[in-house]
Order: sequence, then structure tokens, then C-alpha cells
Amino acid sequence: MSDANGQVEGVRQRNLARVLRLAHVDGPVSRAALTETTGLNRSTIADLVGELGGLGLIEERAPAAVKRVGRPSPIVAARGDVVAIAVNPEVDAVTIAAVGLDRSIPVRERVDMDHLVRPDETVRIIADRLTAWRAGVLADARVVAIGVAVPGLVRASDGLVRNTPHLGWVDVPLRDDIAWATGLPVAVDNDATLGVLAEHLFGAARDVDHVVYLNGGASGIGGGLIVHGMPVAGAAGYAGEFGQNRVAAGADGRTDRAVLEDEVSRARLLDAVGLASADEPTLAAVLAESTRPVVAAEVERQRRILTTALANAVNVLNPAVVVLGGFLATIAERDIPGLEDAVRAQAMPANGEDLTIRTAVLAEDRLLVGAAEAAFADLLRDPLAFLASAPVRSHDSAP
Repeated sequence: MSDANGQVEGVRQRNLARVLRLAHVDGPVSRAALTETTGLNRSTIADLVGELGGLGLIEERAPAAVKRVGRPSPIVAARGDVVAIAVNPEVDAVTIAAVGLDRSIPVRERVDMDHLVRPDETVRIIADRLTAWRAGVLADARVVAIGVAVPGLVRASDGLVRNTPHLGWVDVPLRDDIAWATGLPVAVDNDATLGVLAEHLFGAARDVDHVVYLNGGASGIGGGLIVHGMPVAGAAGYAGEFGQNRVAAGADGRTDRAVLEDEVSRARLLDAVGLASADEPTLAAVLAESTRPVVAAEVERQRRILTTALANAVNVLNPAVVVLGGFLATIAERDIPGLEDAVRAQAMPANGEDLTIRTAVLAEDRLLVGAAEAAFADLLRDPLAFLASAPVRSHDSAP
């Protein structure tokens, strides 16, 4: 291929990726809007949409009837039957879902565990659910990749799970293990890193360039960062471990355990309301309905400690928005303006003056949506190259 032909082909690949991403992130979107956003002419957009449609990645729909002069522009939408499998292993359950390229979630399942799930069990759960879904609800779907949101440190270069303190996993080649069991491309990353990605693209931090995200889950507290509109992962992918920041002496006076996630803790909330386990909506509902003083006191104690942690993050990073997910959202939602005022009172005045605190819009879907984004990343970056290299598998073939 000549240099000129190669340049033309490169431009075409980039334009295909750009249109697909717009349909995925902003869609459904009209052809006219794609023309305006990309700056490409109408015939080029029509060709790109036609090619992506031929690849089975997008579909065109008739526009809604409107009273306006001129021919209405067709609507372009990512296909919901192109799906990624999204997984979040935790200390009490493994949650797994199929997420469409159109951001739909056709199936979701929580597999409760009465013990700490092992890596091999996680792989088996994924493979088993994939086989069952391909024979059932996903029989007509094209599963293109798997994304896993892990509550621990994940090495960015190869998806090696270095350490999940609460699950007890150390140096687990999870990406390779799942890929071997399923025959699909796999992306693995920290759960909070994927949570902030999801909220930045589709949720509470959409179109915000400077974001601090804290996720409160069964395994503790993790964090994610957006700076100048880009995710910040650190040198090896381990940035954002806010839960390991030291706080003052704990409620029992001990300083050897006083990190944030020891004191601001889902387990402590469950203990206060007398539950052994609960998913996010159940815990939030029980906390909201409780009138017991011990519950109110525990929530208030955790809010005070969280306030100091957030003020420290505001001083260091100067975000425009702080997003709280999981049980942290439940704590915050009792009085968000009051939490903002308390954080500003402890932060440097200039750093906190324009601060907004929000709860995760995607709620309990945030980690699954983020895991799916990681799984879709290569497809969105270069759809032609991804599909050319994707394994060909029938829907009823066993992993």
C-alpha cells in the first residue's frame, strides 16, 4: 500500500471510530447532528454510517414525526445486540451482566457467596453464565469482549491483579485466565477507576474535566480521578486508593488500623442496622427507614470522617465535582448541601469555593457500565481492526 493510500485508509478508520463512539456515547443521534459534530460532509457521514451498519455495529431508524420544513434526518443508534459481559467480584457476591453497545443491560445477575470467592470460581461463574446466556437471553447477540471491575490493585500493562486485600487475591493473571476459559478479549481494571469512567461518560460527571470519584463497596473505598478530561491511573495503574489514606484514631482509639475504609465502612453500617449482608438498594432503604439512635449516630460519625477525607482531596486535587458511589452516596444523600458546606469549612477557601458534590447517577450499574466500557475500548478505538482479529464463535459453543 502506498503512503497516500495508507493515509487515506488511516483517515477512514479514524472517522469510522469517531462516528461509532458518538453513536455509543451520545446516541441515538441524527445524521445531521453527526455532520455538524464531526465537520464531515453529508455524503461522507452516509458512507461511514452505511459501513458501520454493514459491520453490524449501528442501525438507522426513522426519525420521529416533527413539524418542520425539509426532509428529516435518519437516527443513528449503536446496536443493543452487540454486547460486552461486565463483571464485579466482591466479598459477598459476584455481579455479572451483559451491557449493550447502546448502553442497555438486557440481563444482570448477582451470585451471592457465603465465602470469599476465589479467582478460579470467578472465572467459572463467568464461563458458566456466558454459556447459559448464549443459549438463552443472548442467543441472538454478538458478545465481543469481557470487562472486569476488581476491588483492588490491577497492573495496567497486563491486567495482573496485584492485590485485593479483602478478597485475598495476590498476583492473579485474571485477564489471561478468563480469556483462556471464554475465548474472548478481556479487560481488567480497578473498580473505582472504571466507576469514574462510567460517571464521566454517562453520569454525574459528564462533561466535567476535573473529577474526584470515591466508590464505597463491600471491599472498602476506592477512588478514581479525571484531570483535564482524562482518566489518571498513575505510573502502573494504582492511583486513587483513597480508602488507604490515614485518618485520625479510630472509634476505638486505635491508630494502627485508622485508614479511611476502616472507619467509613459498609460493614459498620450493616452492623448498625443488624444485617449480615445486603445489596446497595436494600442497605440504603434500611438506613433511610431506621429511627434507631445508634444508626443515626453511626451515619453521622462516618459523615464526619468522610468530610475530612474529602477536604484533603479537594486541597490536593482541586476538583470541580466530587462524585460519591455505593454506600458513600447513601451517607451523602441525607444532606448533600450540608456535606458540601462541611467540606468547604475544612478545605482551603479557594479550592472549595466552586466545589459540587454529587452522587453517582448510574447507581448500582456504575461499575458494570465502566467494566463494559473497558471491554468495548478496542472496538471503539478501531472497529475494523477489532472485528478482523475477533475470534469467531457460534452462540452455542461451550467456553
